[in-house]
Amino acid sequence: MLEAGFHAGVVGRLFHVLHLPETKPAARGVLYVHPFAEEMNKSRRMAALQARRLAAAGWAVLVPDHYGCGDSAGDFRDSRWEIWVEDLAASLRWLASRYAEPPVVWGLRTGCLLLGEAVEQSGVEPAAATLWQPVVRGEPFLTQFLRLRMAAGLLDGKRETTRELRAALEAGEAVEVAGYALHPGLAAALGRVELQPPPGAVHWIDVVPEAEGGLPPVSRRAVDRWLDAGVDVTAEVVCGEPFWSTQEIQEVPDLLERTTRWHLGNQGC
Repeated sequence: MLEAGFHAGVVGRLFHVLHLPETKPAARGVLYVHPFAEEMNKSRRMAALQARRLAAAGWAVLVPDHYGCGDSAGDFRDSRWEIWVEDLAASLRWLASRYAEPPVVWGLRTGCLLLGEAVEQSGVEPAAATLWQPVVRGEPFLTQFLRLRMAAGLLDGKRETTRELRAALEAGEAVEVAGYALHPGLAAALGRVELQPPPGAVHWIDVVPEAEGGLPPVSRRAVDRWLDAGVDVTAEVVCGEPFWSTQEIQEVPDLLERTTRWHLGNQGC
């Protein structure tokens, strides 16, 4: 069962879908935090499939669109990192007030960066966090995003560098990348943020071409730092396509299965 509608955000109305159990009231809420720009659209199916599984296990899963994204108010050029964080913090407080058990947070890619700040701002301590293919640092991700424009420019005979694009952003100009107008304020915020471990048990899961190699080096280093700091983190990989960036919509069934199984074992779905 699901409910779809709008709720008030700090700047404008936000669209959301709330996945609910069919046969009994939900005991716990889950907040999903979607990734950046076109990655959000590519991953909608996987997010919906996972939300349905968690709802079938007895939880309420809130899937909101950020301000300036999807069906929420505003355009992407209006998006700001601080708005997204504040809206997510409010959603987390709402889940904590509505359901008896502490909520769970779940992010994909840059959504993992956002949920760390949102948790801190909300004052809510989640029971657990699921991190799908988390971006460890915003700076390399921003560079990768800008390179999409560079690649498109080469096809049109234009030659740009990331240095030139960053200079435009630093001068206060919005830069259009793959149809998304990136505001300099959003770029600056994305460039400074680093992944922080949320409270509670953490499930880190990367999608890789071959499981034999284990976690990618960037992920391995981050997980090792967290373990050394005493974070309760379980890290694993599944084989599959990078569904957040593939041309065709893809599914990774093993990711859904492992995520659901971890919550069944750790949080009593």
